[in-house]
Amino acid sequence: MQGPSDTIEPHGDADSVVTQAQLRRERLRLANFSFTRTPNGQCAATVEVEWLDGEHVSGRSGGQSSPTCDMRISAEATLHALESFVKQRGGGEAFHFDLLGVKALRAFDANVVIVSVGLRRPEGQIRLLGCHLAEEDQLRSTVIAILNATNRIVASFIASA
Repeated sequence: MQGPSDTIEPHGDADSVVTQAQLRRERLRLANFSFTRTPNGQCAATVEVEWLDGEHVSGRSGGQSSPTCDMRISAEATLHALESFVKQRGGGEAFHFDLLGVKALRAFDANVVIVSVGLRRPEGQIRLLGCHLAEEDQLRSTVIAILNATNRIVASFIASA
């Protein structure tokens, strides 16, 4: 699989005023998700998250397409975006996420995507778990499951930055 190609793109006016409500916002928001497949069996996912108005960070991943790999590539693109956000905000190498697993399953008469993410930090490794109901788009649910798994860790970083 290809490595990340992450970018931060400021959107908006450099002189814009940040409100108190925005300062208290400690979670990243999914701004955009795209997934493409090529005729030769390759796929690529791009995830864009937003923090406050105008600060967008994207992560990308690509590889061979299959139902399982498509979910994995979507999850990896999300993790690349999160790592890029942390690095751009001065976190350096403090956060390194590893995708331990992603699985779609049927539970309680609904389709659910569950992800397991390892977080390597200087203090040691912890395991994070996230899930999301996959009612319409399983790949988008994979992205949201990753955000659900990591939101407290990233929010803690944002609050301390």
